[in-house]
Amino acid sequence: MRIGIDVNGVLRDTIGKFDQLYEKNLIDKDLEDSIGQTFELDMSGNTTLINEDLVNFEYKKLSEVTSLNLQEHYSFKNGEELFSFLYEEYAMEVFGHAPSTEMTSFNILNDLYYELRDNHELLIVSNEIGKSKPSTLFFLSKFGCLLEKVVFFSELTKNNMLDQVDILLTANPDLLLEKHVGKILVKFNTDYNKQINSEYEISSLSEFVNIVKTLKSNV
Repeated sequence: MRIGIDVNGVLRDTIGKFDQLYEKNLIDKDLEDSIGQTFELDMSGNTTLINEDLVNFEYKKLSEVTSLNLQEHYSFKNGEELFSFLYEEYAMEVFGHAPSTEMTSFNILNDLYYELRDNHELLIVSNEIGKSKPSTLFFLSKFGCLLEKVVFFSELTKNNMLDQVDILLTANPDLLLEKHVGKILVKFNTDYNKQINSEYEISSLSEFVNIVKTLKSNV
């Protein structure tokens, strides 16, 4: 069998790193910039607001992350600003320097590789855009990932990725909610996919070998 293991949410705590960077670079910086810079003197010596629209906008966390629609959970001026934050300004910080989901994620992953490689093809899959691709390769290299094949996909190339796997381990709600004929999806439990029911689900990568053995025996 061909087994795909997703990066985001399964191997990488992408949302946790995003949250940390949002607080440091937007919330805290916004607060610092507002001190002593909100007002200016006009020609008559009166104090007036500088760019009132920007002053009234506040970066803040709107709710706990229960979906991957980050604009529902974090305030941004618009979608373009969120895209720039993720995939331009802080791509390496978010996707390259994020921690693994578990302290031993890659030890477990490499053990899985050694245990399963003789009878199964294992590959890394990840939904990436622009600069997040090299950042993800850095992330995988940094943690010593031994799997030979990495497949990046987008919404446009998602079906091509699915053509290459029989079993997919993922935390992605969009993938878990869709019906994929002939594919077995295993849910990796996260805060943002709690509402999704799945026939197979795990909370630690160490549980995955038993899932694969169960699936193989059922084939």
